[in-house]
Formats: sequence, structure tokens, C-alpha cells
Amino acid sequence: MIKLLLVDDQPMFRGGLAALLALEDDFEIVGEASQGQESITLAAKLQPDVILMDVRMPICNGVEATREIHQRFPWIRILVLTTFDEDEYVFQSLEMGALGYLLKSTPAKQVAIAIRNVHRGYSQLGPTIAPRVFSQVKPPSTGSKVEAQALFNERDLEILKLLGQGQSNREIADAMHLTEGTIKNHLTNIFTQLAVRDRTQAALWAHEVLLS
Repeated sequence: MIKLLLVDDQPMFRGGLAALLALEDDFEIVGEASQGQESITLAAKLQPDVILMDVRMPICNGVEATREIHQRFPWIRILVLTTFDEDEYVFQSLEMGALGYLLKSTPAKQVAIAIRNVHRGYSQLGPTIAPRVFSQVKPPSTGSKVEAQALFNERDLEILKLLGQGQSNREIADAMHLTEGTIKNHLTNIFTQLAVRDRTQAALWAHEVLLS
């Protein structure tokens, strides 16, 4: 069961979203907040698995709340769900620790899929958001397929390709007939080689260099 905290300053939207998500068998709505400071308090108390976070709210906005929650509880996944698609909000939210960014116009079924993907640990960007994020990301360390082939062995390159396609560690392990622990060890080495902090940055690199 995925425990959800909904954060939005519009009660009607929040209530409608809660009703739709409650139809999913693997979701449990554990709390609702109307502004960022309240979301920080509830995150500490309820320890949700995933927070659906609006960005523009009174008292404490979603970007600041995301930063605070991510610093204090890095295991809690944050998915931004908002009407605002300005680059400032998108990049600040992702920089502060959000794993995904969707617009409220996203169909409920797609939101449910995104929640499950974020819960499993990888990024989820809306179709109008992703191209803008990718266009701003400069691949670290190396920038060509030839250089990538010199830097990594065939197994690491295959892992990177699957990572760039948004697959989780378990999915990569199943596809390559390896254990999840082996995949984690390879990813640790890959992160070091690329000089990146996490799987999201490595996935963006793979998307730009290996899959473009």
C-alpha cells in the first residue's frame, strides 16, 4: 500500500483528487494539507510514501516545503502536481528534491501511474515538462557515444540505457537476468564515473548521450 499526502490550497481540487486516487487498490490517503508549512508538519507525523505537492500556496510554497521535507526525510518521494508550468517552478522543485513534475490537466490514470513510478524511485515528468528539462541538462563528464563506450563496459552501457528509459532497479535486474544487488553495485560505480549524485542525473545523461 502506497501512503499518500495531498498538498494543495484548493479544497475542491484536493477533495476530488483524493476521491479519484482512493479508487486505486494500492493507494491510501493518509493526510491532506492546504499549505507548505502544514505539509512539513504532516510529513513528519504521518511519514507518507509519496507527497503530491502544489507549488504556489500561502504561508509556505511548495518549493520551500519540498526542500525542507527532502532534507529531513529523504526517503519520502515528492511529486509536484500543479497548474503552473513556468521553468522557475519546474527547475527549482526538481533541484530541491522533487522526483516528478506533472500538471493538473494530467488524466487521473496517468497521475496514478506517475505516483507508482515515483514511489519506486525514478523521475516522472509530464510530456510538456520533460523536453524542457532535457534541453537544459548538460551531460556530465562525457558527451558522445564513442566516449561513453570508452568509459563503460557493455554491461554498464546496457544498464544506463535501461535507466534512461525510466526502468527501476528491479526491472533492470529482471531484464538483464541479474540480482538487484548487482545492479545497485554497478550503478554506484556508474555514478562515480559520471560524477553525478543520483540515478535521476545518470538517467538524464543516458537519455541525452545513449538514447538521443
